[in-house]
Amino acid sequence: MYAKTRPTATGSLTSKQKRIFAIAGVLLILVLGGLGAWGALSHDAYGTSAHGCVNVTLPSSTGGSTLHYCGAQAQAFCKSAFASTGQISDRAKPQCVLAGLGPSSPASP
Repeated sequence: MYAKTRPTATGSLTSKQKRIFAIAGVLLILVLGGLGAWGALSHDAYGTSAHGCVNVTLPSSTGGSTLHYCGAQAQAFCKSAFASTGQISDRAKPQCVLAGLGPSSPASP
């Protein structure tokens, strides 16, 4: 009921309502805290180039795009990057070196 329709009502919450709001608040805090911890500590699959996998982030018309290659695709991508020039090649070369796929490094088995 609304306090306007019951002039004797004080407008305060009952103990049951307070308990419900407290439980809902604690659950909300736990969910937001869990999501924050997951976002801060979770592993990023496209983080850095290493172990034969190459990740290159490029500017795009809608923000950014990520090129991700592993294995034979990474070897072909890096070979192409060191053989040509341009924005993608310039960004790919340092990542290829980090992945161990530089111009002088032997092909991975």
